[in-house]
Amino acid sequence: MTTICLIRHGETDWNLKGKLQGSTDIPLNDTGIRQAEKSAAHLNAEDYDVMVASPMKRAKRTAEIINTSLNLPYEEMASFAECSFGDAEGLTIEERTTQYPDKAYPNREEPEDFTNRVMSGVNEVIRKYPDKRVLIVAHGAVINAILTTVSNGEIGSGKTKLMNACISNIHYKQEKWEVLNYNQIEHLNESV
Repeated sequence: MTTICLIRHGETDWNLKGKLQGSTDIPLNDTGIRQAEKSAAHLNAEDYDVMVASPMKRAKRTAEIINTSLNLPYEEMASFAECSFGDAEGLTIEERTTQYPDKAYPNREEPEDFTNRVMSGVNEVIRKYPDKRVLIVAHGAVINAILTTVSNGEIGSGKTKLMNACISNIHYKQEKWEVLNYNQIEHLNESV
């Protein structure tokens, strides 16, 4: 059985302002660094075999902070980079709603292409790390695409607002996915 723990990156200034980041490579802010430290304090190295991260600054830095404590073998995978939202990037929800009420953002990565990219990454993880416990540090839309796919649309994209530094756990057993939990944030209240 392959188990995957999905962690969303810590907060950025654009998260704080409600701006859509997508492929815009924004770094963590001080709160995001503290969230990553709290995630590191919450996780146990003995529970995981490998860490995989998006190469984007906010996810990569979150992974580096967590891995300072866990010291796991580490790999970056472009498949887990955030979706490109094209012309909507940098806009707040109010601005997006006004300019694109149908959410048809010009120059965006097509949703089907995005989901296929992300799930090809998940399949690569399963192939490379069979029966391993994998920690993946990625982005909100990436994790929601995974949750949508593995839950057959019960949770995920359009239904679940994932908090910064939240933890979600899934596993792949006998060629079937199961969502164990998602959007867990209790660890962010723990003192470091």
